[in-house]
Amino acid sequence: NPAMKGEEQLLSISKNSLMLNANQLLRKLFSATMAKWRTDCLERPLRIYFEKLGCFIGCHPWWFLITPLVLSTGLGCGFYFITDRMCNNIEEQFTPVDGKAKMERKYIQETFPGNESVFSTLRLSTSGNYATLIATNDRNILTVESLQDILHLDYKIRNMLVQLDNQSFQYVDVCAGVMGSCTPNDIIDIIKGYANNIESVNLTFPWYHSNSRSVPLYLSLGNVKLNKESLIVESAEAIRLYYHLREDTKAKSDLWLESFINLLSNESSTSIQVSYSTSMSIQWEFEKSPASVIYLFSISYAIAITFSIVSCWRLDNVRTKVWVAFCGVLATGLAVLSGFGALLLLGQPFVMTAASCPFMILGIGLDDMFIMISCWQRTRVLDSIPDRMAHTYRDAAVSITITTLTDALALFLGCTSPFGSVQSFCLYAGVSICFCYLYNITFLGACMALNGHREAGRKHWLTCAKIPEDLPSGTSRGSSICCTGGSYNSVTEKEETECISHILEKLYGPFLTHKLTKAYVFVFYVCYLAVSIYGCWILKEGLDIRNLALDDSYIIDYYNNQSQHFSEYSCNVMVAVKQPFPYWDVDRQKQLLSCVSNFESMKHVNSTFAWFFSFQEFANATNLSISSQDAFQSHLPHFLELTPMFRQDINMSAANEIQASRFFIQILNQVPMKDTMVGLRETAEECPVELLVYHPAFIYADQYTIIIDNTIQTVLVALIAMLMVSLALIPNILCSVWVAFSICSVIVGVTGFMGLCSINLDSISMINLIMCVGFSVDFSAHASYSFVSSPKHDLNEKAVDALAHLGYPILQGALSTVLGVAVLSLSMSYIFRTFFKVVFLVVAFGLLHGLVFIPVFLTLFGDFEVCC
Repeated sequence: NPAMKGEEQLLSISKNSLMLNANQLLRKLFSATMAKWRTDCLERPLRIYFEKLGCFIGCHPWWFLITPLVLSTGLGCGFYFITDRMCNNIEEQFTPVDGKAKMERKYIQETFPGNESVFSTLRLSTSGNYATLIATNDRNILTVESLQDILHLDYKIRNMLVQLDNQSFQYVDVCAGVMGSCTPNDIIDIIKGYANNIESVNLTFPWYHSNSRSVPLYLSLGNVKLNKESLIVESAEAIRLYYHLREDTKAKSDLWLESFINLLSNESSTSIQVSYSTSMSIQWEFEKSPASVIYLFSISYAIAITFSIVSCWRLDNVRTKVWVAFCGVLATGLAVLSGFGALLLLGQPFVMTAASCPFMILGIGLDDMFIMISCWQRTRVLDSIPDRMAHTYRDAAVSITITTLTDALALFLGCTSPFGSVQSFCLYAGVSICFCYLYNITFLGACMALNGHREAGRKHWLTCAKIPEDLPSGTSRGSSICCTGGSYNSVTEKEETECISHILEKLYGPFLTHKLTKAYVFVFYVCYLAVSIYGCWILKEGLDIRNLALDDSYIIDYYNNQSQHFSEYSCNVMVAVKQPFPYWDVDRQKQLLSCVSNFESMKHVNSTFAWFFSFQEFANATNLSISSQDAFQSHLPHFLELTPMFRQDINMSAANEIQASRFFIQILNQVPMKDTMVGLRETAEECPVELLVYHPAFIYADQYTIIIDNTIQTVLVALIAMLMVSLALIPNILCSVWVAFSICSVIVGVTGFMGLCSINLDSISMINLIMCVGFSVDFSAHASYSFVSSPKHDLNEKAVDALAHLGYPILQGALSTVLGVAVLSLSMSYIFRTFFKVVFLVVAFGLLHGLVFIPVFLTLFGDFEVCC
């Protein structure tokens, strides 16, 4: 029925009209509500202030040029103290300052002090002082030929002469001893120093039992092949030897360790391959890292200068910004000189991670410079230099103030991190960014004013000779290119727009704001978010200690061999009974034995080694009764005389009462160290007896327990701070929210792709994530601020206008940042390569948000008037 169809169409039109009117009403109500919020209370006065400052700098440029040079020269004197301020202790910088394991170690050291005359690796509260080597053979290391080479190498090591103050000493003079003799290597001790004896010895694994003692052979032999019917060793691929040194002769020990490294580095054999390390190797290798990137600084700044000049080059010999670009790079150099110098003068420790700051500051400084140049080009050419500077500062200074505040805030909040390396980086970077901002406002502004005077005089950028805008006809083309300049758009009275800005305005902007493109962008963003969240799910945490050394370090081979050949058994963990305990009481013994059983029931615990088990066996073997306090205390001293090593496991009072004691559990390498440590601590807390578990490796494993929570906490606090800055300085609440949204989105993306790129979350990548908060603001804040400041009324036009004005500077800033850190990809250090990878992710995703996601989202959800 045509009539009914007509009525249905009218009804449909009426419904659509009502919905449209309702939407318009809601928009007006929301706009009215938003209008009550004045968010330009700081932004408007800042614009006025910077406008006056720009005018003043334009009138007196030389003062603002010379003062930063003098200031940076004075502060730069702090570099004289850089050697004294170096603080690259790995434990101090890459483990939690107040880690639980450090408190546990303090208790162990105070309760169970070591005995130099009865050395025991099992009872060390630190990693110890030692040299070690792993000899490998792809077939069988337990052959006479291979053992002869190992014994020959062992002889060389033990008889190596080392010079100190015109005196010679050997291993025997510095070795850790047991009853007057150096600690033996078990495998050499078993064959009694003769390779041929291996044919007559039946080695059992993992423990070798002789008449006098039981030897943990799993510490000496790797990749063992056993007889199918017994525990007798048929072959092994690796032998590990240790040379333990006393800790009371630091100078001698370090010199002997250096000689050990030199000796092993020049040794070669046809039957065995040798890798080696020492207790100081990772520290010494880590300290080489800063020197490995020093030459990269000059390359980085050369690239930055070249890029800046090329990107600011104009064919017009008057309007070209060559000298401004050069001064922009110089300003960042002065900022690093001043920031680092000031902190060094104040005695602030300098950690190696801070060495990557200059690369980051370079990118930030150039980003600000490109913004200022872009704003200068939008001023009227015929205005006076003070007026042009005033207009430049009015438009640019607030934008770079927002990014500087957010960068600095994010970094200063990072100083609350429990990792010393993070604190040092954030402090040095934060102060340098503040100086970078100061010098961009003053020094770079003065350079722009002086360059403006040259332009006003229509002088050549190189010769400073006055040149005409056009040469007479008939002049050669070469003369026209080299000897003319000063043209501008006679309609707008402004400098000609760059080609890329024109492309962004005429082609990219309209394409991006097309309805179909917006739909594709939204789908792409959903995919980006899904992949990023998956990456966050698979992200691993923790710093692999070997990554602190350079890639070509000798210790990499040692760690690889250790992982390949000695990965089954992990370590022996101390379990301290922190209270006086009546070991003679049967009922109380059951409580302790129940706790021991709980430990042994864990899948990664292999066995328990305890003095009270040995004492019980001794009592049973000698028919002694130790079931009463008097009997226990009277027989214990005799047992300790026979086994003096156990004296270190008991803390006794003057009245021979046990105040505390300890035993040991053997850990298998079946689960990560974090899970092992957390599982042992939880089991200890469940025990009715007050227990403490500790191993020196827990000092480094503590980072696993706090790194995620601390990173999330720091990033969230920084995010809130960023939102407050945005609300204060961007005159639109909704745009401020979009800036915060962009930061969250970039952080999720960077974190997720870290997981996909196999970059662990550790104290090094944590630095980059904190920096990511500030960096990601640079892109979204510029885009949002430019969108809000646009005089256009249509949302699509506002987005296109924002892209035309700040799209090219944002692109320049992104490229300059990547180029600034690109040379770090060539570094042999994991720390600097990780810095490059994460900065690249930050810039890539920041650029994607600033030039794609944010403009689209603002056109979709930003239909609100700027609050006045």
